[in-house]
Amino acid sequence: MSQNTIETGFQLLDDAIKWLQESLAVSFIDAYIENGENMTDDLKVRVQDNLPDAATKAKIEKNYQAFQELELTPEERRKVSQLLLLKGTMAEGLQANHQLTPDTLGYLFVYLVEQLVDKKDEVIRINDLTVGMGNLLLTVMINLKLANYQVVGTGIDVDDALLAVSAVNSEWLEQDVTLFHQDSLQHLLIEPGDIAIGDLPIGFYPHDDHAQKFVTGTNDGHSYAHHLLMEQNMTYVKENGFGLFLVPSNFLETEQASELKQWITEKVYLQGILQLPESLFKAKQSRKSIIIVQNRGDVSGQVKEVLLADVPSLKDGQQLQQFFKEFSTWKEKNLTNK
Repeated sequence: MSQNTIETGFQLLDDAIKWLQESLAVSFIDAYIENGENMTDDLKVRVQDNLPDAATKAKIEKNYQAFQELELTPEERRKVSQLLLLKGTMAEGLQANHQLTPDTLGYLFVYLVEQLVDKKDEVIRINDLTVGMGNLLLTVMINLKLANYQVVGTGIDVDDALLAVSAVNSEWLEQDVTLFHQDSLQHLLIEPGDIAIGDLPIGFYPHDDHAQKFVTGTNDGHSYAHHLLMEQNMTYVKENGFGLFLVPSNFLETEQASELKQWITEKVYLQGILQLPESLFKAKQSRKSIIIVQNRGDVSGQVKEVLLADVPSLKDGQQLQQFFKEFSTWKEKNLTNK
């Protein structure tokens, strides 16, 4: 499918969402959710209190039919959804912790998950306890399926609007995702995952008494939410399972690093730190890394050589292939047959 077809699909749904937003006098996010529900309801526009009116309903449904005739795959539809969400949320000024994880990082997560959980004969369960609008989880799931993996996902978020976007996208993109609306740091009734992924929100968790139940919780003031979320994620991962988390690059140098280091030392193995290119971030202080942690178990152990690598520009195909080769070599030496 050509990029032009994806752009055509984007324009058709962008207009449909704009007409819904104007007709219903709602936010972009609400119009996006309404649009997604219409798309999964046999391409029929829902009318309440005579809104939208008959003329608007007709032109939206005409766009839906034109979009359907493009016959986009789930991954192509996900790309359309990402373009729609990027445009709409930028216009509404969404806060940083609510923004989409970009595809460049999503595809890197796909590669890492495939390398770390290489089992095509079993179902892979992926947990994302800060699922947000779901782009990271859906990118990983759809692309693993394209590589013939069997995948199911679990997503949790405290923000009901973001979770509603995840819900309509999961249904529209035909992915097996179970979603829960709750505080991810409370007790969870979910299946243990083979791997946890997360673009972790950066900030403080306000409930000090509860935070102090975690190894990563501090006894002095508010605890870092992203530290607590790493610990919580790995609580719901199987023995020997992995976690891949997007975190600030200075995560081992902050005033709460001692609590995080204690958790790493006592509960998991820190197997790798992948420093992402500076070009992905507006300022040096906002630079992030992907960390690889592994739960303890009968076949896991601390690797002899912790992977410390700089990820090259994600636009440089040759350097990226070299990075993939080096990662695969490291994995074979350090993680295979442990």
